[in-house]
Amino acid sequence: MTDSPRPRDPRTALVDRWRDTLLAARSGAPGPGAGTGPDPLPYAEDLLARWDEPQRRYHTTAHLTAVLDRIDALAGYAADVHAVRLAAWFHDAVYRPDRTENEERSAALAERALPEAGVGEAVTAEVARLVRLTVTHDPAAGDRNGEVLCDADLAVLAGSPQEYAAYAARVREEYGFVPDEAFRAGRADVLLQLLALPALFRTPYGAAEWEARARHNLATELELLGSSSGPR
Repeated sequence: MTDSPRPRDPRTALVDRWRDTLLAARSGAPGPGAGTGPDPLPYAEDLLARWDEPQRRYHTTAHLTAVLDRIDALAGYAADVHAVRLAAWFHDAVYRPDRTENEERSAALAERALPEAGVGEAVTAEVARLVRLTVTHDPAAGDRNGEVLCDADLAVLAGSPQEYAAYAARVREEYGFVPDEAFRAGRADVLLQLLALPALFRTPYGAAEWEARARHNLATELELLGSSSGPR
């Protein structure tokens, strides 16, 4: 009788995914020295330390893993799936719930780190563009990389009622420093902005499998926020 293989530690699995993505992105870089660069491990450790910061409740390595898993499911639709995966690693690498420039600072981090890590100029620029796109989650028509990243990031909205409630609770925990009334108003604005998008999901799979359920969840949360505010 042979022992079944032990499952990999989640952190080790993430390090392996980073290494594979970085090496693949390097290999596509044109010019002398393409495919070469420093050890990927320190970059993985730096990014994971960021995703593990104590102020995070939703924007954690669990969210990163979920986004990477969804990108894997949508990979065939992307124009450059390696750039999309790198963008997932960086899209919330800088995250402070009390600040509004997180996406810009995350994109700037990618612009500094990726060339040093051996990634070419074109891929670095695409990664930074994709990270900045997560401000609005509204990619232009035909922007397949943007559609894949935004769909993967927003897929949490299409969870079961229990999964969505857990997601919403973790978001509230991240903003625990905000008084209830102010949080309800700010959260309602976010939900209304999402519901106002002509489509939450742009990939064929996302549109078919996630759109209706996500809109139902958003509308339900919006209704609950209104009812919890009490009489006006």
